[in-house]
Amino acid sequence: MRVLVTGAAGSIGRVVSLGLADRGHDVVGLDRLPQPSGEDGPWYALDCTDPDAVEAVFAEQSLDAVVHLAGHPGEASLPDSLTSHVVTTGALLDAMVAHDVRRMVYASSNHAVGRTPRRELVGVDTRPRPDTFYGVSKVAAEGLLSLYVDRYGIDAVACRIGSFLPEPETVRNLSTWLSHDDCVRMVHAALTATAPGFAVLYGISANTRAWWDLEPGRALGYEPQDDAEAWADRIQPSPEDDWDAAHVGGPYATTTFERPALDRP
Repeated sequence: MRVLVTGAAGSIGRVVSLGLADRGHDVVGLDRLPQPSGEDGPWYALDCTDPDAVEAVFAEQSLDAVVHLAGHPGEASLPDSLTSHVVTTGALLDAMVAHDVRRMVYASSNHAVGRTPRRELVGVDTRPRPDTFYGVSKVAAEGLLSLYVDRYGIDAVACRIGSFLPEPETVRNLSTWLSHDDCVRMVHAALTATAPGFAVLYGISANTRAWWDLEPGRALGYEPQDDAEAWADRIQPSPEDDWDAAHVGGPYATTTFERPALDRP
């Protein structure tokens, strides 16, 4: 497949781009940053909030799918979060429809359900409970994907990524870790699954202490191989562990953020 990877210069983007190329996919990179040194292949330095620039990429490249990883990876104001995660997704979806590109794999987040109390395994049918404006924007982007699947018949898989790290660093990570290799396995499975329609999976490794249900991903062919438990004896308990485990979003679930003042008469 010829795959456009947005956010290709980011930490996840570089791992995914190289991993997909190793699996025989032709990767076209897109990021606001220049192409990283030592990497080759087609590259576009632009902002996905510019629909004309996005359209030009699709017009120039014959694409089969989009892996949308671009976006600010942390909390921001509500307008900035919606622009970074929803407006960009809309620009890509419009270009996909115009050029008959039939699949998107989207980097959603566990923070779409981050305010869910940590009591039992969380499935994809759990109602959205975002923990921040970042989480709200991921819920909204998933809704936009669902709309385009229903309206235009494309396929879209939203991957609610946990803690993407080289190795687990905290007790919470023992439940939420997504290894580099499993991340590539996840994206490849989402790209190649047969007719998923609109689907959601949780992007974590096969962690013994997992907080999220991996079965929806397995139904699409995602078979994680790594387990954070292999690092458990290296991780020291912390006073924040109980606080981090109160909600599945961890520290994001109690993040304070400024809301704009309401205009009053």
